[in-house]
Amino acid sequence: MDNKFSKIKNVDDADLKNLTAVSVIEKIKSKQISCKDLVKYYLSNIEKYKNKNAILEVFDNAIIQAEKIDDMVASGASLPALAGLPIIIKDNILYKGKTCSCGSKFMQNHKAQYNATIIDRLLDAGVIILGRANMDEFALGASCENSAFGPCLNAFDNERVSGGSSGGSAVAVALDMCTVALGSDTGGSIRQPASFNGLIGSKPTYGRVSRYGLAAYGSSFDQISAITKTVEDNALILKYISGKDINDETSLNNEVPDYFNQIKKDIKGLRIGILKETKQLTDKTEYKEKYEKIAEWFKNQGAEVSEYSVPAYELGLAVYFALSFAELSSNMGRFDGVKFTTRSEDSENIDKLITNSRTEGLGKEVKRRILLGNFVLSSGNYDDYYLKALKIRKQLQLQYNDIFKKCDILISPTTIGEAFKLNNKIKNPVDMYVEDMFLANANVTGNPAITVPCGTGVDNLPLGLQMIADNLNEDILFRIADYFEKNFKEEK
Repeated sequence: MDNKFSKIKNVDDADLKNLTAVSVIEKIKSKQISCKDLVKYYLSNIEKYKNKNAILEVFDNAIIQAEKIDDMVASGASLPALAGLPIIIKDNILYKGKTCSCGSKFMQNHKAQYNATIIDRLLDAGVIILGRANMDEFALGASCENSAFGPCLNAFDNERVSGGSSGGSAVAVALDMCTVALGSDTGGSIRQPASFNGLIGSKPTYGRVSRYGLAAYGSSFDQISAITKTVEDNALILKYISGKDINDETSLNNEVPDYFNQIKKDIKGLRIGILKETKQLTDKTEYKEKYEKIAEWFKNQGAEVSEYSVPAYELGLAVYFALSFAELSSNMGRFDGVKFTTRSEDSENIDKLITNSRTEGLGKEVKRRILLGNFVLSSGNYDDYYLKALKIRKQLQLQYNDIFKKCDILISPTTIGEAFKLNNKIKNPVDMYVEDMFLANANVTGNPAITVPCGTGVDNLPLGLQMIADNLNEDILFRIADYFEKNFKEEK
């Protein structure tokens, strides 16, 4: 090791295994580990687990960036808040000069022309971006089987899905290929893969995080956030990616709290709600008793647990798909084979160019959702589907607003069950869409939500507990989720 690092402790892989973001930042700052050693460790794990197909590309400047951080540490320079934290980004977030393919053959050669706002914010905070993670094509899927570059496999079982659409991000964190990974959540695309891989995944209040530089799926649903090993890490990252952005008119101008330092230790007196509608769904699964015990556990910790009802709840999934498909069909109009996408070689005129490029470049699920979106927006169906869905969305928002006057959070399963087997649902779109049963309503209403591991299922694979809070109440969400993570023990 160079003399300039002589005060940095020599470490082996055991010292670097399963570090949290909080511990990484402290250990680098205090010279317990070098950033370069940590990056090399993660890169070795990316190679070790390449069969999982979680990472599409490793960026060639990661080691150089790590050396710069180590130089700053060695010189005693003032360090940015997240100095040396290695992260991986989902393949639909723009990082200038790097490929952003959105998991699609159509975009496989596209180089980002600018940084997403959150990339600028994280780089300013000192993070190191290791690479980009696999995902369902254009974020359309709940299994990461729709990627043009092959499915991403579950961290614990090669015969199971990783979840989607942020499957690569979740597996990367679970298998220690990075400390933190970024994903996007339109209808559960962070929370479901986080749950399937035993991790923390959050969706902030709509508008809390800028969408500038995120390839749009459903513009009124999309939110970027983190997948982490701990709730504390998630709270830490959200602080640095949140806030008003002049490039995104939907971003909120509200003050961003210090979520990490606001986490408190107990939950006594807090009000936990369970919807009758989600309980009815849970009671039909094999995990009925598990979630009843969780509710009882909250009571034993001094929290109040009550049941409530959202009459429009069961319409939420249909509303989500009707509106998100409609928005997708509009957002996909820019991908025409003319500008920044892969162009068909066999086209005699502009109409053929667009048709052939889309036919050759887009996968089945993308085409299916574009067609359904066009159907929803067509003149004969606009009133019956699109406008009606907008009205029900408003009803849902009002009903959730009313519930949160009576309770602090709502709890439910994150998913129907454990990660399902590869090829089990991919051939039946309706089965796949139902995977978003517990997840989509938070995107429809815009409320913040988080998933926390709550044990394992019948096949000994992870299950998650979802928590949803009132708009802009991420602080209470992190407080309760952190307490649950640190204190709940599953009864065997």
